[in-house]
Amino acid sequence: MEPFCKTDRPGLPTVFVLEGWMRRFDFLEAGVSSRLGGVSLAPYASLNCGLHVHDRAEHVVENRRRLARATRLPFEAWTYAEQVHGRRVAVVTRRERGAGRESRSQALQDTDAFATNEPDIALCALFADCVPIYLFDPDHRAVGLAHAGWKGTVQKIAMDTIDTMTQTFGSRPDRMLAAIGPSIGSCCYEVDERVIREVDAVLRELSLAVQDGRPESGAVYSSRNNGKFMLDLQQLNRQIMIKAGILPSNIEISRLCTGCHTEWFFSHRKEAGTTGRMAAWIGMVSS
Repeated sequence: MEPFCKTDRPGLPTVFVLEGWMRRFDFLEAGVSSRLGGVSLAPYASLNCGLHVHDRAEHVVENRRRLARATRLPFEAWTYAEQVHGRRVAVVTRRERGAGRESRSQALQDTDAFATNEPDIALCALFADCVPIYLFDPDHRAVGLAHAGWKGTVQKIAMDTIDTMTQTFGSRPDRMLAAIGPSIGSCCYEVDERVIREVDAVLRELSLAVQDGRPESGAVYSSRNNGKFMLDLQQLNRQIMIKAGILPSNIEISRLCTGCHTEWFFSHRKEAGTTGRMAAWIGMVSS
């Protein structure tokens, strides 16, 4: 069953929410935006949430305001970062609340993941094919969000985010929930040998079986006749989270491929690098 449910409400942008989590924990807000319901013009039409893609800033801020209205978290709570495909995890407190919502210069710099245990803070990351990773610790009411492109994935940003929550909030990985949001699938994500060498290094670290000098790729990637490979970043991040202690039964994975569904999502790969960005978010509402 698809964990991210498409939600259309009159006068609000189309979003995909983690309905099961939100039904189970009524104080939780989590989901990802679509490309529908904003004010941006082509090629960023219409709900572009990225200030860094040469769209008009006033359009992006209005889109972000509209997105906030589709949730129970006010615009003032939405906290953004300048993402660099790295592995830095920021712990967000009331002091950082709302950083970057209207300006890149005010965003959390050089950050690709966040965690917080404070309510009324919306952690928000931007995507257009990369993998959004959602984490929730129900015991300590702590949440995390990571942006994992192939570079962040092979740097194991998912593991770093889990470790940060463990060290900061006392979270136990075996008690945490994880979800992998809509992102480009192995059906659409072709990479070269350079990327696969990095992936193989991670697979070795994960202690997966090695055959003929190369780790068994399993469901992580497959070879093509042209010397390229079809990579499944979702499955690789799943294996990394399992290694970090998340129970396989506690990891949900979206089957929505951003490359296959450009009617709903922006796709950097399918739209030749000129497109908008979706916003993934997670936060807790004050009870």
